[in-house]
Amino acid sequence: MTSLGAAIGEVLGVRIAQEAGGGAARANGSRPRVLLGHDGRRSGPELEAALARGLLHAGFDSTSAGLITTPGLALLTRTGQFVLGAMVSASHNPAEDNGIKVFSGEGDKLSDEIELAIEARLRARPELEVPGNGPKLEPALEERYLELLLAGPGAGLRLDGLVIALDCAHGGGSRIAPRVFGRLGAQVISIAAEPDGDNINRGVGATHMETLVAAVRAHKPDLGIALDGDGDRCLLVDERGEVVHGDGILTLLAVDAMRKKAWKDPRLVATVMSNKGLHKALRNVGVGVVTTDVGDRRVVEALKREGLRLGGEQSGHIVFGPDHHYIGDGIYTALRVLRVLRDARRPLSELAAAYRPFPQVLVNVNVARKPALLDIPSIAHARALFESELGEDGRILLRYSGTEPLARVMVEGPDAERIREQAQALADLITAEIGA
Repeated sequence: MTSLGAAIGEVLGVRIAQEAGGGAARANGSRPRVLLGHDGRRSGPELEAALARGLLHAGFDSTSAGLITTPGLALLTRTGQFVLGAMVSASHNPAEDNGIKVFSGEGDKLSDEIELAIEARLRARPELEVPGNGPKLEPALEERYLELLLAGPGAGLRLDGLVIALDCAHGGGSRIAPRVFGRLGAQVISIAAEPDGDNINRGVGATHMETLVAAVRAHKPDLGIALDGDGDRCLLVDERGEVVHGDGILTLLAVDAMRKKAWKDPRLVATVMSNKGLHKALRNVGVGVVTTDVGDRRVVEALKREGLRLGGEQSGHIVFGPDHHYIGDGIYTALRVLRVLRDARRPLSELAAAYRPFPQVLVNVNVARKPALLDIPSIAHARALFESELGEDGRILLRYSGTEPLARVMVEGPDAERIREQAQALADLITAEIGA
């Protein structure tokens, strides 16, 4: 990790000097500053310290926000005197995994080109040993993030009398998230808010909704909010104990925006993984969908390209475009939903009812090789035939697993029995052509 810190600093040093690092480069000759943070994994502080030593070797001073969410670190990087932000986190992965997410001084993720240049520099340099301590911890940064949330989506929002079950996934939002909702007047039932280094995402959080569902059904709050380990995802549970996924959140927010005539361009961005039920629900209120590839980076690219204000993924990674500097933030998303609830004075179950997912069937097929599936005439013909039958209310995705000798067939549509037949027919064709 020390070598990685040095590689990041070396690759970005010239660019930062040329671009003034978002205003953070100083004329008095002091070192440019980098903001670091971690999500509570046991390996986080050690990796953070090694990263800081490498950055120091490349001419950067480092400051740590300590336990923080990834979007919190990105926002603090953008609004503070930092030329870079680096988050030590493996997001929704298990505790034994870890990684790093690097942000520019504007809080944006690095481009593919820059990431490849850093990887090349890392491979080309020998292992680096640099003595020294870790970054200086500044606890006040957590308070600064809280203030930004209260002054932004929380401005004028009062949650008095509202009971919220909040699952923090034992991650980066464990301290900050309960404080945000509590400061706005809500009674918060905190769940999985005690990170011990090994329990992040373990049966909790946005990837394990069963824990929050059980809590909502047991304690009867007004709603449940689930973050993932690094706090960029938000999923909800309504007062009846039903999960509201990202597509439902996008629908709820879009319906509210149309009711308030808040959008000049009535479109939002969703990925190819969004359910066709989202498209139908949005058509009903006059909202179009710009579809992009999977990943929050692709969502952000489409938002900027099209000049739109809302996008997201079924997983709960919602991005509010210029409203929040194109930073996907689970706490911010929850606050925006809570404002809709307060304004409408209706329960989450009613507001989320506009979205109804279509049935979906997924079939895995063992394969001996991986030619382009649509280059096989029988498969291409069957897919085209079925897509014509499904029309705009259905879809078919054919792809290979990136790690296993499997082809994946996904069919989605309003008729559960028919899409099962279509999925199996496609799977049978793949087996006949390239099956193992």
